[in-house]
Amino acid sequence: MTDLPDDAVDEVERLTRLAREAPDEDEETAYREDRAELLGKHHYTCRIREEDTGDVLVCHPAEWVEDGVIRPDRIEDTDRGVEVRLSGPGDADDWDAVEERNRRIVAEVRDEHGEVHGATADALADFMGNHYAKPIAEATPDELAEFREEYFPRNTWPTDEQRSLLEDSVQLAVEKTDGRVPDQ
Repeated sequence: MTDLPDDAVDEVERLTRLAREAPDEDEETAYREDRAELLGKHHYTCRIREEDTGDVLVCHPAEWVEDGVIRPDRIEDTDRGVEVRLSGPGDADDWDAVEERNRRIVAEVRDEHGEVHGATADALADFMGNHYAKPIAEATPDELAEFREEYFPRNTWPTDEQRSLLEDSVQLAVEKTDGRVPDQ
């Protein structure tokens, strides 16, 4: 009986996000199968819980489930369950960690691609941290659209060059998180 390691949780989250963004059913199925295989190695399973504030990935020991239903009488330690928010606002209690991760991304973009891209990455970090308490890596298509269409033009006083490079700058920031810009 072992808990789900942090690196496995990160990979399960990544595979879940890729499955949700997959352009076709076969690719989505492949990501879900990879996720199930990884969870199976640790004797875990998962489901997506829909809440008013967004979707949550719930990973829990497979022994808790019978015929597809979680059996409360089989749960000895609820701390073995893991929840990861997939959409909606993040956890404000994690703001310092989110801020640190986002600022690291900004520094990398600025160092590797210059001040114009760095300034836009900085604005994206402000937006994701202050409005959603989430790292750039967890930005949803809707959140990125909100940044591009509403926050960026109204709150950053962008230069003409920043406006013309907006898409590239967002792409560079998201790629620095080992992610990809989700489809709109």
